[in-house]
Amino acid sequence: MAEIVDENSLSSARERLAARQTELLNALLANGPVPAGFDEQRLGVERRALLSKRRGIVRMLGPAVADELGDRFRPLFDAYAAEHPRRAGSRAREDAASFAEWCRASGELSEKRKARWKFWQSN
Repeated sequence: MAEIVDENSLSSARERLAARQTELLNALLANGPVPAGFDEQRLGVERRALLSKRRGIVRMLGPAVADELGDRFRPLFDAYAAEHPRRAGSRAREDAASFAEWCRASGELSEKRKARWKFWQSN
C-alpha cells in the first residue's frame, strides 16, 4: 500500500534542509559561524583544505600574478578570499582575474600589462 505523503510537511522538510545546507556552505566558504551539530575542529580542517584548493587553482590560472607576488601570494590570497567568498555559479577564471584586480587596486601588483593570447584561452 502506498504511503500518503503530506506535501506541506515534505515542503517544510526541504526548506529546513536547504537552510542547513546554506549554513554549512556559509561556514565553509565564507567563515560563517559553525552550524549546530557540526564539529568546529573538523569544519576548520575542511575550510582550510577548500581555501588551499582555491588558492592552488588561482595560482595555476594566474602564474604571472603568483610569480610577481612571490611570498606575498599566500597571505594576500587568503585576505582576498576572506573578503570575497566564491559565489554560486562563479568560475575559477573569474576568481583569478578578480584576485589580480584586487591586488592591483591595493597596490600589491604592477599595473596591468597588455594581455597576451594564450593557446588554452578561448576567444
